[in-house]
Amino acid sequence: MRDDRPFAGPDPPAAVFFYSRDRGGEHPEQHLAGYPGLMQADAYAGFNHLYEAGRKGGAVTEAACWAHVRRKFFDLARINQAPIASEAVVRIDALFTIEREINGLAPQQRVAVRTERSRALAIELESWLREQRAKVSKNSETGKAIDYSLKRWIALTRFLDDGRLCMTNNAAERALRAIAVGRRNWTFAGSDEGGRRAAALYTLIATAKLNDVDPQAWLGDVLARMLDYPAKRIGDLLPWNWRAERRAAA
Repeated sequence: MRDDRPFAGPDPPAAVFFYSRDRGGEHPEQHLAGYPGLMQADAYAGFNHLYEAGRKGGAVTEAACWAHVRRKFFDLARINQAPIASEAVVRIDALFTIEREINGLAPQQRVAVRTERSRALAIELESWLREQRAKVSKNSETGKAIDYSLKRWIALTRFLDDGRLCMTNNAAERALRAIAVGRRNWTFAGSDEGGRRAAALYTLIATAKLNDVDPQAWLGDVLARMLDYPAKRIGDLLPWNWRAERRAAA
């Protein structure tokens, strides 16, 4: 998933889906072979090899997701009325409030605000979590939620120094929602090849929607034009270019 809009980046948003038969860690390694850049994701163990220093092609730099951290505390606060979890949610929400204020600003501006306002809150939160960890059982749900956070603290706070990063990977989670909802209806892809074709279709449709393009209108027009469209100009038919062409014509 690429969405540069939170930091006013020039590249249009896009999503790409991959199919795999299971959740083994070899699949993301194959999908991201040769990629050594930033990746923001949940704590899925299958990603761990990507972050290793000796990885061929260079290690991927992990940026963890605060939404997953918050959800663990929020569920405890909602269900068990846990005071430590409730306080953790309040402290995390203070960081999210700042993020909403700087959404859409340039990376340098975002880092400047985070340095001035967010960094101190993050330092205080870490100290507070370590204090609370000493007060609760290691097997308690609150203790597990704190451990989940502290174990990933470097990756969680990486956003403070990089204005391109958001606090969450919610953009990717939203793109996946259509699969989670839709599979109740169609259930199976039929075969591995069917799964790969489904991933290609998800890629096209999700990317069109991210660019405020009607997927049905776009695909209908593109499929009708592709038979005799110059191969070297196929990029003109990408959703963001197609939309610009339509607006110019209008």
